[in-house]
Amino acid sequence: MASTSITDNPALADVQAAPSAADLQARDDRIRRRESLLRIAVPTIVIAGLLLLWEVLVRVNNVPHYIIPAPSLILTTLVDNWDTLSGALWFTVKLTLLALVAAIVGGVLLAIAFALFKWVEIGLFPIAVILQVTPIIAIAPLILIYVSSTTAALLLCAWIVAFFPILSNTVIGLKSADSNLRDLFQLYRASPWQLFRHLLVPSALPYFMAGLKIAGGLSLIGAVVAEFTAGTAGRETGLASRILESSFRTEIPMMFAALLLVSLLGIVIFLVFAALSRAVLGHWHESEMKRER
Repeated sequence: MASTSITDNPALADVQAAPSAADLQARDDRIRRRESLLRIAVPTIVIAGLLLLWEVLVRVNNVPHYIIPAPSLILTTLVDNWDTLSGALWFTVKLTLLALVAAIVGGVLLAIAFALFKWVEIGLFPIAVILQVTPIIAIAPLILIYVSSTTAALLLCAWIVAFFPILSNTVIGLKSADSNLRDLFQLYRASPWQLFRHLLVPSALPYFMAGLKIAGGLSLIGAVVAEFTAGTAGRETGLASRILESSFRTEIPMMFAALLLVSLLGIVIFLVFAALSRAVLGHWHESEMKRER
C-alpha cells in the first residue's frame, strides 16, 4: 500500500502552510509599527518640506522681515525673547486650563440634570444654545464692562466657548443608552444609581471624550479672542497681548513667534486629549479599538 505524503494531499498541504497564531500576531505587530511610523514620518516630512520651501523663497527673493520673516528668524526671535514669551505662554495655559476645567464641571453636572429631569432641560437648554450661537467677540466687551477683574472676564469668555460642546455631547451620550439594556436593568430591579453608574456613564463616556477634544481647542480660542478684545497689556497677560503689542510696533518676527506658541499649545492640547481618549476607550469601545487588518 503506497503511503501518501503531505505534499501529495492538497488539504494537508494547506493545513501545513497555515500560519500560526504567533505568526499572525507578529504580522499584525509589524503592520501597526509601520502605520505608527508612517503617521509620524509623513506629516513630519511634509511640514519640514513646507518650512524649507518658505525659508528658500524668503531668502531667494530677499523678502524683508517686516513683511514675512523666514522660519529661522522666527525661531531665533523665539529663543531671544523666551523670557517674555514664556510668561505669556504660562498665562494663556492657566487661563485655558481653568476655563476647560470649569466647562467640564459645569457641562457634566448640567448634562446629568438635563438627562434626569426633563423640565430642567426644557428650561435651561435654550439659554445654553443662545450662549453658544452668539459670537464671543460680541459678548466679550459687555463681559469686560460688567466684570471688574480682567482675568475673571477673560476666564468667563473662554468658559462660554468651551462649555457647550461638553454639555451637548454629554447629554447626547446619556440619552444614547440602549433601550433594551434599560429594560434589562429594570427587570433586575436596579437602583437609579446602578442604572446611572453601570449603563448611562459608559454610554456617555465616548461622547464626553469627543466633546472634550473639541472643548480643549475652543477654550484656547476663547482665551485668545477674549484677550484680543480686552486689549490688555503688561506682564500678567497672555500670548494674544504679545501679538497685539508686536503688531503695534511692527515687530513681525515677534508676532510669528507668539503665534507659533499658540499653535503649538493647541496641538499639545489636542494630542493630550486624543491620548486620554485612547487610554480610556481603547480597550472596550469601537471608536478607539485597534482593528486587526
